[in-house]
Parts: sequence; structure tokens; C-alpha cells
Amino acid sequence: MFGGGGSITLFRIRGIRIAVDWSWFLILFLVIFWLSGFYGDVLDKPSSSTEPFLLALASALGFFGSIVLHELGHAFEAQRHGIGITTIRLWIFGGMAQMDRETDSPGTEFKVAAAGPAVTAIIAVVLIAIGLFSAGYSNFEDAVRLYKTSDTTGFITMVAWLASINVIVLVFNLLPAFPMDGGRIVRAIAWKVTGKRNSATRFAANLGRIFGYLFIGLGIYWAATGSIFSGVWIAMIGFLITGSAKAAATQSAVTEKIEDVRVADVMDRQPVTMPLETTVEKALDEYFLRFQWSWFGVVDSNGKFRGVVQREAAEAIPEGERAFTTVSDVIEAGTSEFRIPEDAYLESLLGNPDMRRFGALFVTDVEGRLSGVITVEQLGMALRA
Repeated sequence: MFGGGGSITLFRIRGIRIAVDWSWFLILFLVIFWLSGFYGDVLDKPSSSTEPFLLALASALGFFGSIVLHELGHAFEAQRHGIGITTIRLWIFGGMAQMDRETDSPGTEFKVAAAGPAVTAIIAVVLIAIGLFSAGYSNFEDAVRLYKTSDTTGFITMVAWLASINVIVLVFNLLPAFPMDGGRIVRAIAWKVTGKRNSATRFAANLGRIFGYLFIGLGIYWAATGSIFSGVWIAMIGFLITGSAKAAATQSAVTEKIEDVRVADVMDRQPVTMPLETTVEKALDEYFLRFQWSWFGVVDSNGKFRGVVQREAAEAIPEGERAFTTVSDVIEAGTSEFRIPEDAYLESLLGNPDMRRFGALFVTDVEGRLSGVITVEQLGMALRA
């Protein structure tokens, strides 16, 4: 849902860094503290005794495990559509899977947004099924309602609590309040209907701001009527939703100005490139030393883009071999990491991680021939214009 600042790495899954913000430990402590007392009452034991504490600890870890699985649902679906995921970060208000770029179609947006709630729904169904099978409807209902007289074991009470908290997470995330999952689903639907990402983002963001204000108002009301902790909590979420939605609306207003501009409209059509047969010695003397760039594009005799040669790779060749070694031996293959089609929309470069990494991308036509180069400076000029 949301993401915070600095974080501590816990582990990695399929190359995805799972990290926690310092505020996560605060919530972990509060959940364990509260549940220890609850489980102590259920088991008729002091909250400081071993069994209530272990149940509280297991419940807290189960809850945050559910959040991780929720975010992994987003992450794995994003990866399935070619979107890289660097980090899943947990913090005081939930978690966020950090994508290296935006989705490129309303269908992909819908699938990625819905994947997290789908995982949470499965977790809730499995936990409810376990509780009903083990304790029966009446006892499990008492446990879900947190009745301290419920005739269930500590384990079933824990299952009931985890089931209820996952249902709450599911319902909350499906609220149409951008940037939460429900808001992103709304954006996907609006995007599909209008055909315009920016208009859809602005609609979802404005809807998110309305919900944000409602949360703030509800939080103030709860705090004024005695539920201070819950009131402050929901009001803070409201402020976060409002701020995030406002930022998304502002960004969409900027990107809307270039949503019909293609890369070919602003690219440099005469980039400096190296022929594939250039020797490393010539590359260093006539290109790297002359232009003082850290890398150059390489083309073959037909003008097709073949990749990028970096200065470090060229300098790594022993001096005695540079006159006989060509850049074809040291180039990094011309994959999508270095290039973009000339008919791509300029907007797609705003969150492009390769553009951030290299400062420019080579532009190719449908047959793979080099058409030009688009730089960060040119992108900035287009945005300013």
C-alpha cells in the first residue's frame, strides 16, 4: 500500500529485497503487547507467561507474513509482465512493492493491482476454513469477535485473529482510494474506458483525495469521542492518502502535456556511434579521449544497432592487444536495456530505470537500425516546453 524511508534488509526472494522500516518494530511491539494480554485472558493465564507471549509473537509474525505475501502477489505479477521489482518494504502503515517502471496497459495495471488483494483473500479463506473445521461455527465466531469466553484453544483464537485481520486488510485495500490497490483498480478501469493513462490517474487521484479527507474527518471524530489511538491512526492514513493522491494528480498534469509525443519527435537523429569493426585502440584514441564520454553505441555495416561499448571494458584490454581487438569483442549486447523503439511514447521514459542508469537510450526502427538517441536533457527540454 504505502512505503517509508530508510530500511533494514531481512532477506531476499527471487532477487526481491524484503526490508523493514524502523516503524515496523514499533507496530510489532504494540501488537505483541496487546495480544499478550488478550491471549492471557483467553487462556486464563498472566499475559507475561510463556504461552500467551508465544501466541502473540506468532500472531504478529503471521500478520506481517500476510503483508509480505500480499506484496509478493503484486511483485510476482509485475515480474510476469516484465516489470522489475527491487524492494518490498514494510513499515508502520503496511507495505509497498517498488516497481522500476509503471505498467504499460490498463490490463497489466489491473492484474498487478488485483494480485495483492487476491493473495490476501486466499489467506483469509484458508484461515477461516481451518478455524471452522477445527472449532465449529459457533466457537470460531466467538474467537473472531475476540470474546474472551470463547471455548477455543489458543491456536484457534490465533487463527481467528489472523483471519479477521486479513479480511480487514482485504476490505481496506479494495477501497477506491488511490494509491491503494482499489484506487489502482479504478485507474485501470478508467484507463481502459478513456484510453488515456493521465486522465485515468487524475480521476483515481481525485477519488483518493476524497477518501483521504473522509479518513481524516473520521479519525478526528473517533479521537474526539474517546478512541484516541484509532482516531489518530486513521487520520494519519488519511493524510498519507491525500498527499500521495495529490502528488499523482500533479505528475499526471505534467505528463499529460507529452502523452501524444513520440520518442522520434525529440531525439537526436545524428548520434556519434562506432562501427562494429573499430579497433579498441582507435576507440580509445578517437572516441573516448576526444569526446570524454563513458560509453558509445555500436552499429554494423547495415546501420543496425548492436550494443554499447563502455570505456572500462575497452581499457581492460591489454595495450599490446588493442590494435588487433575490435569493439565487437567487448560490447554489451544491444538488448532492450540500451534501446527503445522510435514509435514509443516519450512518457514511457519518465520512470525508465535504464534511462536513469545511462542518461540516454538509443532509438531504433522496426528493423533494428539505429535512428537516433534520446538523452535525459532532451527529455527535460520536452517537459519544460
